[in-house]
Amino acid sequence: MINVNSPYFNPERETMSRQQIEALQLERLKQAVRHCLTNDFYQKKFEEAGITADDIQSLADVRKLPFTTKQDLRESYPFGMACVPLRDCVRLHSSSGTTGNPTVILHTQKDLDEWANQVARNLWMVGLRPDDVFQNSSGYGMFTGGLGFQYGAERLGMLTVPAAAGNSLRQIKFIKDFGTTAIHAIPSYVTRLYEVMKEQGVDPRRDTKLKVLAIGAEPHSEEQRQRIEEMMGVKAYNSFGMSEMCGPGVGFECKEQNGLHFWEDYYIVEIVDPETLEPVPDGEIGELVLTTLCREAMPLLRYRTRDLTRVLGRSCPCGRNHIRLDRMRGRSDDMIVLRGVNIFPIQVEKILMQFPELGNNYLITLVTEDNNDQMIIEVELAEPTDNYSLIENLAKEIRHRVGDEILLKPRVRIVAKGTLPVSEGKAVRVVDKRKVYQ
Repeated sequence: MINVNSPYFNPERETMSRQQIEALQLERLKQAVRHCLTNDFYQKKFEEAGITADDIQSLADVRKLPFTTKQDLRESYPFGMACVPLRDCVRLHSSSGTTGNPTVILHTQKDLDEWANQVARNLWMVGLRPDDVFQNSSGYGMFTGGLGFQYGAERLGMLTVPAAAGNSLRQIKFIKDFGTTAIHAIPSYVTRLYEVMKEQGVDPRRDTKLKVLAIGAEPHSEEQRQRIEEMMGVKAYNSFGMSEMCGPGVGFECKEQNGLHFWEDYYIVEIVDPETLEPVPDGEIGELVLTTLCREAMPLLRYRTRDLTRVLGRSCPCGRNHIRLDRMRGRSDDMIVLRGVNIFPIQVEKILMQFPELGNNYLITLVTEDNNDQMIIEVELAEPTDNYSLIENLAKEIRHRVGDEILLKPRVRIVAKGTLPVSEGKAVRVVDKRKVYQ
């Protein structure tokens, strides 16, 4: 029986000491390695690395294990990395596969139960309880955000509204009529929802019972999160997940909002240099690498996520000692290289969100002109204006500040509200047209 007055959904696991966490991790790592070796893919990997399961005697020995990549999953499509018979699997999720075979992840019923427990733990951590109403404005189907939060919210005991993505007018009606207190949505869609609320004369503070937003699935800056909180009048908590690790629930902020708690009873977390693949010191940005510890159908060893982050700490005022990571700075494979400079779109967003005169929609376009690569930033105004002096000064200041941040001067275009394309899925922030000219 869950104690609704407790700040912990699973006190035994959430409040473990570092010593207890690491002891449990080592026990589960040894089991996970032996389980992986029932699969031909990992048998071959271990033979190539010249190691056996007996070589794993400490947590530090995780670095002896081979890395697993998205390409490995694609080449093993569809079921080549299964570690149980298909008759023991009850569901699969997959990526879109727009650049080749999709990545397929299999789940047993136990995998799904543990996944639901992780998500419920996260939602409980930010104050949600069985008497809350949870509206899931996320895609269902192969995308894990829908079903992952759905089953987690149900496991916690909330009334759930599987609204799915899009149809903003219906979303707002549900929020008002059902007394929704919590929403899960991607950040760009929350800002879209707020725009529609304004058009309909709905004040989220006055006309709804909202108190919690769970946002994730696309990189967003701290400035974007703060703007969302100001617009909606509620706390917005950052969520991290990926289908290869089940989906949402891998990491989540607590009420302190001082980093993502990654649940180390389910995962071993490493931060490595994406070039050398060697560990980086705490506080230094590197690529997130995750090893699953409890998965039956498709355990993954040292999976290279390509997400860039850093370790913030291993304790928290909330009482949880699971590792805390910074918000994702972007993906190593999403990095823009412009005239030899490495740039992440979130660096630009961070600057744009500092201007109250600007809206939330922006687009970065890369072009080649006269054999020189250029960056064009288009950003919408928050409200219509005929003050062309204001627009001109805004463009100059943005060009200056972004130039200081990325060390290159972009071209900046301030456009009218509603000019740029709006997506109800993940927002498209970068369009690279340079290949057209090559």
